[in-house]
Amino acid sequence: MEKAKLSCLFFVVLIFLVLLAACNNEEKTGGKANDVKDIELTEPGTFPITKEKVTMRVLVPSHALVEDYKTNKFTKWYEEKTNVHIEWEVIPSQNAEEKLNLVLSSGDLPDVIMNSPVTLSQLMIYGSQGMFLPLNDLIQDYGTDVKSFLDGRPDILESITAPDGNIYSMPYINECYHCTLAQKLWIYQPWLDELGLEMPETTEEFYQVLKAFKEQDPNGNGKQDEIPIAGNKDLWPFPSYLMDPFIYNVMYVENGKIQVPYTKPEWKEGLKYIHQLYDEGLMAKESLTQDQDQLKRLGNSKETILGMAMGYWQGDFMTSGGNSGKWLDYVAVPPLKGPDGNRVSWYQPPVPGRASFIITNQAKYPEVALRWAEGFYQEEVTLRAVIGEKDKDWRWAEEGEVGINGKPAKWVRLASYGEVQNTHWAQQGPVIRTNEFRLSEMTTDEQPLEALLYKETKEKYEPYKPDEDMIVPPLYFNEEQSAELAEIEATIQNFVDESNARFISGDDDIDKGWDQYLATLEGMNLDRYIEIYQEAFDEKYK
Repeated sequence: MEKAKLSCLFFVVLIFLVLLAACNNEEKTGGKANDVKDIELTEPGTFPITKEKVTMRVLVPSHALVEDYKTNKFTKWYEEKTNVHIEWEVIPSQNAEEKLNLVLSSGDLPDVIMNSPVTLSQLMIYGSQGMFLPLNDLIQDYGTDVKSFLDGRPDILESITAPDGNIYSMPYINECYHCTLAQKLWIYQPWLDELGLEMPETTEEFYQVLKAFKEQDPNGNGKQDEIPIAGNKDLWPFPSYLMDPFIYNVMYVENGKIQVPYTKPEWKEGLKYIHQLYDEGLMAKESLTQDQDQLKRLGNSKETILGMAMGYWQGDFMTSGGNSGKWLDYVAVPPLKGPDGNRVSWYQPPVPGRASFIITNQAKYPEVALRWAEGFYQEEVTLRAVIGEKDKDWRWAEEGEVGINGKPAKWVRLASYGEVQNTHWAQQGPVIRTNEFRLSEMTTDEQPLEALLYKETKEKYEPYKPDEDMIVPPLYFNEEQSAELAEIEATIQNFVDESNARFISGDDDIDKGWDQYLATLEGMNLDRYIEIYQEAFDEKYK
């Protein structure tokens, strides 16, 4: 609770600094963001943006895969294209929030804040104080591609519009199809084949497969060294996937009312089922405490010992590309049907980054900043920013080449992603990567992952996607709501996580301890926690 009080106190201090900085900024700028010499702009939607070169200050956190934004090849290419020179203010990605808050409270703001950890609460607070410019009029007066895009995607327009009706940031779009149904369980198919087993469809069939993996020596070494299933405490720890056959495992909406699952009788039954797996040695006991690196050591064992593991993809529990391509032998297990017939996939609709490209009230040329950002709505700009040089790191697709989604491809990846380089920005910037764009990448034998994830998601998880009315949408919280959430949300979540681990491991008897568990949650102000979400939900749909 002391930590929660400190968080609340910090939030109050932050509000004071906002007010102070806003006053200082008003004195400096006279309320005008562009009280500087006139510049000659070109026709909206064309390049370059200005007839003469202008300079724009951009604050961005450092990125582990980008050597130097200043000398980066994409930076130089885009400057030549736009006639806009960037003065970079790079803050360390470590402790970025602390560094950013110091900048915001200093009164000396850059023209643009890009990809920085501005929270939605800060976005509204600073926006209402005038430190962050509303972009509505700028989009209407100077936007072309962005207007066209938002007209065609009212869902994104709604998502980036604050409750006061203003847009305070250009959206960052990275719609990853397989990530929307990301809670996957992966099973080693050769073991199913070796034992003559079918893919499990129900919790009972799943239990029987785990027992077979443990008892029937599927790796054939004469030892009972197989680990039927393992997880880690960081990436979707248990119960997650294994709870869905009993009840949807995260906050949801039912008949317009916000619900949390972890107080329901179905949650209790799910924990009993998972405890049975743990108690019978069908689940690695380390799953409740080990980190991802420790899990990968199991997956990377020279002799296969891991039967199943959770993750976005196989690389979350073993090294992809190694072990003679063994990672490709792990295939996705579809959602399981529970005792009462419940069968559902965890689902998260793609949500744009809503605080990724902010124009401050000290921007010399807000209209230039707006047009500079919307240049990324052109596919070539985004490809160069994310992947690298044309015809070296990527190329346009040719007739007859097929994309991930089975439709004609638009582009082909020529270089792998994940190494330190100075050619692109490694997915930073106001890039626009819609589902259609990402899935139009040509499939290749050298790059099989995206096609594999698309196929597994489309065939096994999408059929069990919940109704979108059940999903809690992106919500904005005002400063009072945010202060309350800062005080109680982490406390509740930590207690639920700890209780799950105790019930699953047997350290706490679930039948004897359930009533006390519910009483403790009530004492942690759970009702108010739900009420805050309900208020924000009702505000969104009033």
